[in-house]
Amino acid sequence: MTPTDQTSQTVTVNGDTEIFYTDVGVGDPVILLHGGGPGASGLSNYSRNIDALAEHFRVIVPDMPGYGGSSKNLAQGDPFGALADAIRALLDHLDITSAHLVGNSYGGACALRLALDTPHRVGKLVLMGPGGVGTTRGAPTKGLNTLLSYYGDSGPSREKLEGFIRNYLVYDAESVPASAIDERYQASIDPEVIANPPLRRPSGLGALKTLWSMDFTRDDRLQTLQTRTLVLWGENDKVNRPAGGQMLIDRMPNADLFLAARTGHWMQWERADLFNRLVTDFLDGTYE
Repeated sequence: MTPTDQTSQTVTVNGDTEIFYTDVGVGDPVILLHGGGPGASGLSNYSRNIDALAEHFRVIVPDMPGYGGSSKNLAQGDPFGALADAIRALLDHLDITSAHLVGNSYGGACALRLALDTPHRVGKLVLMGPGGVGTTRGAPTKGLNTLLSYYGDSGPSREKLEGFIRNYLVYDAESVPASAIDERYQASIDPEVIANPPLRRPSGLGALKTLWSMDFTRDDRLQTLQTRTLVLWGENDKVNRPAGGQMLIDRMPNADLFLAARTGHWMQWERADLFNRLVTDFLDGTYE
């Protein structure tokens, strides 16, 4: 694939939510949903995967609400539900009845929530170190605490972001180039994002209810969701505990788990060739 094969545009859904997305390739639609770290975007999160997947599928890569070129307003009372509503509205705008969903971390939570709310809109699911799995059944990881505190205390800084990425997102700290951190940092200090961080600790009177709604292991619908699902997790994930993979396959009737050795939270980046092969084979039916 070459850049001329891609089209990117911004559309308005649900009345006032702008979604920036890139569309490339032909075939069954596959939506790539990025993680929720500071400065994240669809294209940066999946920079090592889009071209490979677009050889087989129509690949649609949105910036989720709160990130990149999309609107920075994200309802905090039910954040996973709000993300799912926005992505479902994007599917409506594109006249896509059903699509495969691939979600990393925060994007994995969005994908799973969309499937639980409207299973007929989802072909297959790939969940990579998804958020919201067992989050109320133990103390948060140090990586998740670091992520959630990025905009707090002294505020965002390149030093804080570099520490988070090198210490918690990847297995090999030196594998991430400084240019990638610079790009993420500049995106993270957008004034609209600083004023309204999309990923934060729930607060206020409804905080407990919000936390409960963000833990999928407490959602009884998980046990009846028939969607074919591939759960991918880095064995060395320091943000979302790899034990979450077992929690999911214990509850989901049609889920398989692949645990990648010497891999952190960014499997799609650290183990791009493996990730691309597993996802392609799973989605096209080679692996059943």
